[in-house]
Amino acid sequence: MIEIRSIYKKFGKNEILKGVDLKVEKGEVIVILGPSGSGKTTLLRCINFLEKADDGELIIGEDKIHFQHVTKKDIFNVRKKTAMVFQNYNLFNNKTAIENVMEGLVIARKVPKKEAEQISKKVLDKVGLSDKYDFYPCQLSGGQQQRVGIARALALNPEVILFDEPTSALDPELVGDVLEVMKKVAEEGITMIVVTHEMSFAYDIATRVIFMEGGVVVEEGTPKEIFTNAKEERTRTFLKRIVPEWSYTI
Repeated sequence: MIEIRSIYKKFGKNEILKGVDLKVEKGEVIVILGPSGSGKTTLLRCINFLEKADDGELIIGEDKIHFQHVTKKDIFNVRKKTAMVFQNYNLFNNKTAIENVMEGLVIARKVPKKEAEQISKKVLDKVGLSDKYDFYPCQLSGGQQQRVGIARALALNPEVILFDEPTSALDPELVGDVLEVMKKVAEEGITMIVVTHEMSFAYDIATRVIFMEGGVVVEEGTPKEIFTNAKEERTRTFLKRIVPEWSYTI
């Protein structure tokens, strides 16, 4: 469904992605782990063309795009098939929850306002915010704001949703609500690529876990393979530092 071939990205002289390959089948939940600076977020942003990769190919559905020769039409086609949930919510502070969800439908997708409102109510209900339609971001907790972000992504009916550390900005007591919504999204069969440090989520929900470091994929496998029998020393060192009490076993 989505395939990335030999993707490279530099910022100045700093090479962030060094020939990453990734293939994601329909309905998979891919969790990407790795230390800060490993290229995880940059990879997501290149998939959605929030950053332009320097080289490589992206195949999504029937579209095959070379990053060196990308056109505005290519970017539009990719964004019709993808949606992104950001670390810091990225909501419009002057718009209510329902207006934030409607924005992409009305502006980008040209959906009639009444239809957009119906879709937005449905997805806000789905993420447990049926009583918050008319609340502004400042009136919502961080977890509720992030659930608005997830609703906004769902409203677009994308083929894949990209999650960039969706719980890292939340107070610990709010993390569970967001993860529960993400689990429900996964159970619906929606393809997801998730950058996170939430190890229990990765173990319970992921179909595959990718470990990145230094701009490359070091190792990938099922959650059980990665968490109980990682082959690469760099993977084992990372897991021991993040979850020492598990000793590579969840």
